[in-house]
Amino acid sequence: MNSGTRKDKNLTEKLSYKDAGVDIKEGERAVELMKEHVKSTFGPQVLDGLGGFGSLFKPDLGGLTSPVLVAGCDGVGTKLKVAIMMDKHDTVGQDLVAMCVNDILCQGAMPLFFLDYIATGALNAEKAAELVKGVAQGCKMAECALVGGETAEMPGFYGDGDYDMAGFAVGIVDEEKIIDGRNTEPGDILIGLPSSGLHSNGFSLVRKLFFEQEAYTVDSRPDWSGCSLGEELLTPTRIYTKEVKSVLSKMRPKAIAHITGGGIVENVPRVLPAGLGAMIHESAWKTPGIFKVIREKSGMDREELFSSLNMGVGLVIIVKEDEMGKVFAALEEAGEDKAFYFGNVVKGAGVEFSG
Repeated sequence: MNSGTRKDKNLTEKLSYKDAGVDIKEGERAVELMKEHVKSTFGPQVLDGLGGFGSLFKPDLGGLTSPVLVAGCDGVGTKLKVAIMMDKHDTVGQDLVAMCVNDILCQGAMPLFFLDYIATGALNAEKAAELVKGVAQGCKMAECALVGGETAEMPGFYGDGDYDMAGFAVGIVDEEKIIDGRNTEPGDILIGLPSSGLHSNGFSLVRKLFFEQEAYTVDSRPDWSGCSLGEELLTPTRIYTKEVKSVLSKMRPKAIAHITGGGIVENVPRVLPAGLGAMIHESAWKTPGIFKVIREKSGMDREELFSSLNMGVGLVIIVKEDEMGKVFAALEEAGEDKAFYFGNVVKGAGVEFSG
């Protein structure tokens, strides 16, 4: 029986936050390394720098008569596992921005600012700065400011070297110019903008297929790719701000759909009124090689593939048939010369395929 007179050695030892796995100094160093990247996204609307408890942003409401804020949030998903396997962390930040910004573009909103959240088990300042570098690059492509964020060190929660990212985008649109798909009609045209590859969806499937079933490594150089498998998989998600902005300067589309998780099968119907569906002409565009390989090696049927992956289509713009030429011209002005007509709105529901 313990008499209570013996001192427990553990109770007399000094315990620090660093002993518990959180290095405050490393966090301060990470912020210093991030500052250059973050400030590179600032415009005159950003009224404060880093270090405040909140970010101050003064939007230019210009000619907007009834401004509406549009917000979206998302993550990168298990594509981060590939970045960790490659020990390459400067591109997934662009994926993070893209997944959020492309969503709000679908309502016709132009991005204003972005915030990020990075969580890890043990903070490495250089790695965190690389992640933020990618976010900043994405923000510049999206024409928005990276006004703030949070880096959380959570020992015992994440495994060694693991991390996760989440992003939050806010944009603005005039209420009378909101794009919501409600006026879409049978006969309207679907215009596809190419993806840059897998973007940031389907990576649980893709990792299982390539790294487990096919026993590839990130350094494997398959004959269907001009680079290593890791580099192919880490190709950043496209950001479509410049292209959508150019189209909106010429006309107002009926609807816009961002092709993410759920693929064309789920995301196109999201922007169509009840009673309408889409007829997709699969032969209308060239499917990138990686999707052909996934189809061949997985044995997945078309319905499942098109509801899991973007299959080479990153954004869909729906317009009246007689405005198709105007849209292609606006996209070419923005440097997009590979957009394609690939389907029509029809009576019915869901997505059907031809060709």
